Amino acid sequence: MTTVIFAEKPSQARAYADAFTVQSKTKTDITLAPCATFPNGAVITWGIGHLVELEEPKAYDKKWTRWTIDSLPIAPETFRFKIAKGKYKQFQAVKKWFRQADVLINACDVDREGSNIFYSIYHMTGVGRKPIRRLWINSLEVDEIRKGFEHLRDNTHDLRLYEEAKTRQVSDWLVGMNASRLYTILLKAKGFDDVFPIGRVQSPTVYLVYERTKAIEQFVSEPFFEIKSTFEAANGTYEGIVKGRMKERFEALALLEKHQIERPDEGVIQSIDTKGKMKRPPLLHSLSTLQATANRKWKMSPTLVLQTAQSLYEKKYISYPRTDTRVITKAELAYLVERLPAYQQLIDVSFEPETTHPGTRYVNDKGVQEHYAIIPTKQLPRASTIERMKREERLIYEEIIRTTLAMFHRPYRYDETNVITDVKGLAFHSKGTVERDKGWQQLFPKKKQTDDSALPSLTMNERVAADIAIHEGKTSPPKPYTEGQLITLMKTCGSLIEDEEETALLKEIEGIGTEATRSNIIETIKRHDYIRVQKNIVSLTKKGRLLCEALEGTLLASPSMTAKWEKYLHKIGNGDGESEKFLQSMYKFLNHLIETVPTTIEQRTFQTEAYEAPKKTYGKKNWTPPKPIATCPRCKEGSIVRRKGFYGCTHYKKGCRQTFPDEFAKRKLTQTMIRDLCERGKTDVIDGFTSQQGKTFQATLMLVQGKLQFDFSYNA
Repeated sequence: MTTVIFAEKPSQARAYADAFTVQSKTKTDITLAPCATFPNGAVITWGIGHLVELEEPKAYDKKWTRWTIDSLPIAPETFRFKIAKGKYKQFQAVKKWFRQADVLINACDVDREGSNIFYSIYHMTGVGRKPIRRLWINSLEVDEIRKGFEHLRDNTHDLRLYEEAKTRQVSDWLVGMNASRLYTILLKAKGFDDVFPIGRVQSPTVYLVYERTKAIEQFVSEPFFEIKSTFEAANGTYEGIVKGRMKERFEALALLEKHQIERPDEGVIQSIDTKGKMKRPPLLHSLSTLQATANRKWKMSPTLVLQTAQSLYEKKYISYPRTDTRVITKAELAYLVERLPAYQQLIDVSFEPETTHPGTRYVNDKGVQEHYAIIPTKQLPRASTIERMKREERLIYEEIIRTTLAMFHRPYRYDETNVITDVKGLAFHSKGTVERDKGWQQLFPKKKQTDDSALPSLTMNERVAADIAIHEGKTSPPKPYTEGQLITLMKTCGSLIEDEEETALLKEIEGIGTEATRSNIIETIKRHDYIRVQKNIVSLTKKGRLLCEALEGTLLASPSMTAKWEKYLHKIGNGDGESEKFLQSMYKFLNHLIETVPTTIEQRTFQTEAYEAPKKTYGKKNWTPPKPIATCPRCKEGSIVRRKGFYGCTHYKKGCRQTFPDEFAKRKLTQTMIRDLCERGKTDVIDGFTSQQGKTFQATLMLVQGKLQFDFSYNA
């Protein structure tokens, strides 16, 4: 009997092979020797991500080759797949083994996309019905891999996840192909000659940034006035404030006059109320909370966090990272408790655990459906290994260790004191805190250790000197989003909730995208030049603004509608929804767009000055000289300008051969980046580069002897 194991990617296949004895290897497969788990041996083959993808519209009908309103909607009766470009050889190798298999094991990533990758390839091979089992593990440790292969699942749930993922893939294709063409054609008619990619998930994400941008631009700062006092008591000074802001200075003056308050004056301590309070240890991390935390602490992009977590997972140091769950089961708790001293030693801390049985806030078997929270595995790296880790790997690994240890630690305890000081009948409020037990916060050392929140020792009816003044302030506009906040917004469907207790209450709310795709969505809208990220601040581009002005009032701009779609897709994965029903609703939605949007766009006034669409010129009569971007860094005489597919020097006929690619490592280079390279010799940190292995990364570009080079020293 031939058992064929299909892994999602080569690194995953190697991890599986490490758990058994390898008999032979080729470039496309690994043969395992017979063993207790596989008495007849087994063959591992793999994909390179998606080996197959949906056909382009023109493959279905020639009329869909041209971009015209009349040819819409693009709605094939059945959807066809093709072998992805550059992956034919690997697909043929997989197909050969699928045909020889008596039993197939889907060992792709344990998520919806893993199911989709396997079954899309399986159906494309045309091998007919074969027995299929599912490997479902949350760690790539050797013992977990062996245990997983010894306790394979049937594929009932796997098929439902595939149906969900395929429906999502098809619906995204439908929206992308139809809406992108529709809006591109209509905006071109309005004078904006550019391509405007639109997505079911991408577009509402851009719209979130648009709404915040408008809120900032439309914000009108208003003055306000507060009455504050510095009090001098026997044991020290403290501050007090009258509750309530006033819009006019005369209101504050009138209030002081009403109470016949002078400067200086005297007050009496009327009330002292001290209560003991505590903060429980934080919840364990899901991918999105890890991304938001790393972005807040170290300004790491969500994509870099996911790449780093994936790397740590493949090195067998952490559990499966693409999880939206923040609890574990009793099985994980058992090995964590066993290794508590070792985890403490890793981060050089020592504490006596308050408990080895954290409550259901952390350990809840019923709360784990597919994956548990991100935690360290049983395999611990040596100190020398940690020292050799990249900076981001060390930071992410230690964050996971600290958060995991925190659930065994004591709560953070402090006293909060509220004081009311009476000055001639006017109440001034003061609040101070005193730390009683650092507890779990011991695990998260802060750079600045200040304690300016404590009040001096005060007594009831104590008389204090009061120096009272009116303070003027101005209301502040909303702040632009960071990338980490954008991840949180996508998860909470537009609510910027950063308090973990409140976020936990939103567990039932489906956000925009999935845990595994949100960082990729952000990279996609960057690539489409809808948003930019500089110094961790997300800003809307002129092209992004134009898109959102066009989408305003449609469901494509609605995060809540996208979340409702996502909720129904999850119902399909749970067996409670129907794929056909969802796609029919999507067809109706697209037909409605095609019927109504042309009139809306025709009647809408756009801020044409806000976006200069690229002008295409044809023939010498219409030729206009390209605008210079910067002085050429090589000849110092010519200018660098945009050419078709690259940037080059205007003095090329005089021998200057300085050029810049239009795209570098699959990342489109903007004119701003080219200007920085010419004028400064380097760019800011850029996200969205893609390695030869298909992994995205961030780096600074440097111009060295006329050539582009990556620079990672900003991580040092």
